[in-house]
Amino acid sequence: MLQPGSTIGIIGGGQLGRMLAMAAAKLGFRTVILEPQADCPAAQVANRQIVAPYDDTDALAELARSCNVITYEFENVPVEAALELAEKKPVYPPPIALEISQDRFREKAFLNDCDIATAPWYLVNDTRSLAAGLAAIGGPAILKTRRLGYDGKGQVRLKGDGSDDLAAALDAIGNTPAILEGFVAFEREVSVIAARDREGESQVYDIAENVHSNGILATSTVPAAITPATADMAREAAEKLMHALDYVGVMGLEFFVLADGSLLANEFAPRVHNSGHWTEAACAISQFEQHIRAIAGLPLGDPIRHSDCVMENLIGNDIARVPEILREPQAVLHLYGKAEARPGRKMGHVTKLKRKK
Repeated sequence: MLQPGSTIGIIGGGQLGRMLAMAAAKLGFRTVILEPQADCPAAQVANRQIVAPYDDTDALAELARSCNVITYEFENVPVEAALELAEKKPVYPPPIALEISQDRFREKAFLNDCDIATAPWYLVNDTRSLAAGLAAIGGPAILKTRRLGYDGKGQVRLKGDGSDDLAAALDAIGNTPAILEGFVAFEREVSVIAARDREGESQVYDIAENVHSNGILATSTVPAAITPATADMAREAAEKLMHALDYVGVMGLEFFVLADGSLLANEFAPRVHNSGHWTEAACAISQFEQHIRAIAGLPLGDPIRHSDCVMENLIGNDIARVPEILREPQAVLHLYGKAEARPGRKMGHVTKLKRKK
């Protein structure tokens, strides 16, 4: 168990790292950020920033010397860097979770091996396997790069009716290894935010219902419009996945909800998650504090919420709405300290609270 005054290393300096650093400070810990961009959002609230690429050998050695435990804020951290650090200091979540989540093929296979159902999928390496995948899936599908896609990037939708230009689709994603996922007739998208500590104890937050726009999360509403049975299935799947990974920290697991209330897992993120930002305003213990508690060896907090809520991402020029947001009652605003608003860039979020039903 880390003592107050200990130092936590965070790989990545974006808004998630920022909120982790703030939560760490609340519990009396210092933080060091490894991030190539100077004056990043996380560095504005951390004790120190190491300005270097994530795979810089000297920077990784300096991070290990400076910290008692190390975590990361995004899933595209080089696995080799995480493994190198783990030889010197504890790294949570474990690098295996990072490695699996970075490859959609391994991710889907791992979820299925855990008896967690997913949409039908097919491994794609060339036009022949893409054609075979479309035939096997038998309808509309989405072609996704195996690695590095996020917020709708690295994806191409296909009709699956014989009219698709398969070579053009592969070219659009850079002719890289991919998977093909079948479309499913779902009623809504939900996610579960769960945490597991070093002793294997877990806590799970209430399920959020998510709406995406242009591949980017727009809103998360809690509680989700699902049955208690569906909510229990989501919680059980998250706990099963964390146990299989011997996970430590907070995880986000996304699902499609079908008409009969059953679930198909979409993907998991081995980190604090955008759809869990509502916990910052509607719970005594946010997902960020929960993550710090887990990796520091502290007891997990009760994830109970005190309010219903809607969390809305502020994207690009939404930042201009700040004055009107500040006039709204029960609106909790968090801005990320980013200097420039660009289309598709997350500038902050607001959580609008209402009395719990």
